[in-house]
Amino acid sequence: MIWIVPALPMLAGLLLWVTVHQAESDSRRRGAAGVALLTACTSAVLAIVAAGFEAEASVRWGSFLEPSLSASGAAGMVAILVPLIAAPIPLYATYHEPNRGLGRLTGLLVAFIGAMQLLVLAEDLFTLMVGWELVSALSWGLIAHDWRDGQSAKAAAHALNVTRFGSLGLFLAAGAAFSSTGSFAYAQLGEVAGSMRTLLVAGIVLAAVTKSAQVPFSPWLYSAMAGPTPVSALLHSATMVAAGVYVLVRLHPVLAAEGWFSPVVLGIGLATFVGGGIAAALQGHIKKVLAASTSAQYGLMMVAVGAGFPAAALLHLFAHAVVKAQLFLAAGLAISTAGTAELRHMRLGRAMPAVALLSAIGAAALAGLPPFGAAWTKEQIVAAGGSYAAWLGLVVAAAGGLSALYVTRFQLMAFGRGDRPKPQSRLSVPVAALGALALATVVLSIAWIPGLEPALDAVGLSELPAGKPWELVVSIGAVILGVYAAFGLDRARRLARLGVARAGWIGDWFGIPTVAEKAVVQPWLRLAKAAATFDRVVDRGVERSAQAGRWASRVTARLGERGVDEIVEALAAAMAGLGRWAASSAELIVDRVVKTAAGATGYVARDASRIHTGMLHHNYLFVAVGTIVLTASAAVWS
Repeated sequence: MIWIVPALPMLAGLLLWVTVHQAESDSRRRGAAGVALLTACTSAVLAIVAAGFEAEASVRWGSFLEPSLSASGAAGMVAILVPLIAAPIPLYATYHEPNRGLGRLTGLLVAFIGAMQLLVLAEDLFTLMVGWELVSALSWGLIAHDWRDGQSAKAAAHALNVTRFGSLGLFLAAGAAFSSTGSFAYAQLGEVAGSMRTLLVAGIVLAAVTKSAQVPFSPWLYSAMAGPTPVSALLHSATMVAAGVYVLVRLHPVLAAEGWFSPVVLGIGLATFVGGGIAAALQGHIKKVLAASTSAQYGLMMVAVGAGFPAAALLHLFAHAVVKAQLFLAAGLAISTAGTAELRHMRLGRAMPAVALLSAIGAAALAGLPPFGAAWTKEQIVAAGGSYAAWLGLVVAAAGGLSALYVTRFQLMAFGRGDRPKPQSRLSVPVAALGALALATVVLSIAWIPGLEPALDAVGLSELPAGKPWELVVSIGAVILGVYAAFGLDRARRLARLGVARAGWIGDWFGIPTVAEKAVVQPWLRLAKAAATFDRVVDRGVERSAQAGRWASRVTARLGERGVDEIVEALAAAMAGLGRWAASSAELIVDRVVKTAAGATGYVARDASRIHTGMLHHNYLFVAVGTIVLTASAAVWS
C-alpha cells in the first residue's frame, strides 16, 4: 500500500493535465479543483495509515538494486504534512489563475505532491535520487508555466541548473555508498568509512544546500518567483526547498559521524539566516521578500541540524511550511488587486480587510510572536544554538529580531491601511484556501502547551534542547524590538524607501547573482563560444574532406569507366579480328588439306590400279609377298 501514497498524486496529476486543458466554465474549474483536493486528502489519509502501521515495502530489480519505502518516524510525519499543506494550493490555483494552461498547472501541482512524498518515504539513496530528480523536473515545468513571455523559461532554467548542480553531490554520495557496501540502503550507510564516508557526507551536504537555497546558492529562489503564485507557495512550503533540510534530518546519525559536518552546516545555516534576513528587509518585490525569508528560515533549520538537534529543525519545518504557504497565497491576492508586485504600490488593508487579517496571522507567526506554533519552534532552535554554544544562542535570538523586522515590513507595506476603496465583500475560494492555512497556523499554537514531550517522544522526536530562561527573554525581546522598528520606520514614512533606495546589491543577495554571472556564467559562455568556433573549424575541415572525397570519387569513376570501356572495346576488337582471321585462315587450311588428301588418294588409287593387271601369276605373287610379310611381322612381335 505504501507505494500508492506517492503514486496516486502523480497519476492524478497526469490525468488532470491530459483531460483539463482550459477551464472556460465554472463547472470545469470546480471539477479540476475537486479532483485536486480529493487527491491531496486521499494521499494524506493513505500516508496516515502507512505511518500508523510503519509500513515498509521494497522491489527487487536485480542483485544489487532494491528500491524501498518506509513510513516510520520522520518519514511518515513529513509524508502526511506534504499533502495536507499542499491541499489548499491547487484549490487556490483553479480559481485564481488564468484559463490558459490551467489543466497543466493544476496537474503539475498535484503530481508535485507525489514526487515529494516519494522523496520523503525513500529508504535508500537510489529511490531518493528518483524522487529528487522528479521534484527538480516538475519545479522546472511549474516555474516555466508562462513560457511564452521568455523570462519564465529563463528563470526556470536557472533554478533547474543550480539544483541539478547540487544533485551531482547526491550521485557522488550514492556512488561512495555503493562502492563501500554494495548497497544504496540507508541502513548500510553507517558502514561507509574513511575517504568514502567523507565523499558521502560532502555529496549529501552539497545536494541539501542547493535544494534548500543556502548560501551561495540562495538566489535561485528569486528566479523561482517567475512562476505563478501557487507554484511559489508549494515550492517554498513543504516540497522543493524543504527537501534539502529533510534529508539532513533523516540521515543525521550517519552525517554527524563526520567531524566537519556540524560546524560546516551550522556556519552555512547561520550565514543564510542572517544574510537572508537582511536581503528580505531591503527587498521591494513582495514575492522576493518571501523568497529571501524562505532561505533565511531554512538557514535557521540548518543551524539546528548543525547544533545536533534535527528534531527541532523538523518541527520548525512543519510550522514554517504552513505559514509560508499562507503568506504566498496572500501575496498572490495582493498582486492581483494592486496590479503590481512592488510593495510600495500596495497598502491594501482597506481594499482587502479579510486577506489582511489572515495574512497578519501568518506574519505574526513567522515573526516569532507567541502564542503561534512557529514562534515555539523558533525558540527550540534558539535553545539548540544555546546548547551548542552560548554565543550561538545569542546570535540566533538577535537575528530573530531581523526576521520580525522584515515580516512586519511585509505586512505593513502589503496590507497596511491605504487609500484604496473597500470593494464589496464576498467570500471566494482563494480566500477560503488562505483561511484554511491561517486556521492551521492558529491550531499549531498548541505547541506552547506544557506536556508536549510525551507526544513528540511517541513519534521519535524526543531529542529537543533544554532551553534557558535568558534565551527566551532575549529572543522575545529581539522580536518585539524588530516589530517596533518596523512600525517606527513606517510612521516616519521611511519603510517604503528602505526597499527602494537602499536595497541595491544587498537586497539582491549581496551581489551573488552578479558575481555568479561574471565568474561562472560568462566564462562558461565564452568557453562555449570558443568551443563552438573550434567545432565550426572542425566541421569545415570535415566538410572540405568530404567534398575532396566526393571530387576524387567522381574523377576516379570517370577515369575508371573510361579505362574499362577502352579495354573492353580493345578486347572486343581483338577478338573480332581474331575471329575474322581464324575464319579466313582456317577455311584456306582445311581446303588445302582436303585437296591435298584427295590428290594423294587419287594418286595412290591410280598407282594401285596399275597393280591389278588381271594376270593370274601377278595375283599369286602378291599373295606370296603378303604372306611372307605377315609371317615376318608375327615372328618379330611374338
